[in-house]
Amino acid sequence: MKRREFSLAASAAAAGALTLGTSSSWAQGAAPREGKDYIKLGKPASVSAPAGKVEVVEFFWYSCPHCNVFEPQFEAWAKGQPADVVVRRVPVAFNASFVPAQKLYYALEGLGKIEPLHARVFRAIHVERQKLAKEEDIMAWAAKQPELDVAKFKEMYNSFSVAGQVRRATQLQEAYGVEGTPSMGVAGRYYTDGTHAGSMQAVLQVVNHLVGLSAKG
Repeated sequence: MKRREFSLAASAAAAGALTLGTSSSWAQGAAPREGKDYIKLGKPASVSAPAGKVEVVEFFWYSCPHCNVFEPQFEAWAKGQPADVVVRRVPVAFNASFVPAQKLYYALEGLGKIEPLHARVFRAIHVERQKLAKEEDIMAWAAKQPELDVAKFKEMYNSFSVAGQVRRATQLQEAYGVEGTPSMGVAGRYYTDGTHAGSMQAVLQVVNHLVGLSAKG
């Protein structure tokens, strides 16, 4: 979903032209091209991965239909990465209305409940058509999840720790110049998305290439 396209109706209508396109912008077997398939940042973004490891970031939004479609593919790719690649998700905020969803993700992460509840949030929104955009809706959803103690979830959701993570997530989003979701950043140096690479399948191929470049220094 693009930065200015906040309604699901608008994003659904534009789906064919956005981040889940079907054709790659580079020929199979050819190397991805800087400036076309990916962007090299003018100023490096911060990374949290330790020295000797390559950090890969997926920028997402729970209410983005493209992120919902991409999630199983991304999850499978992430699980197949070697030990020297650190993969993490970062929920975006294009305006203040996105913050509750950011807090939802970091509350689940803080409680060690990303698996299986991360995928369940996507299902609740895109399959069950629940609205999880406001805190009261999120709390009502959390109360129905057997894996969660709703009091502990609410405490984590409103914690200074989660507030700090939300702030850092938005700073990282700006540092990478994120214009839509899903999109990916590599090593604090490179950014790509479906618009650049041509499809999200191609994005993962571009990211593999960028991980290789970053590992070489």
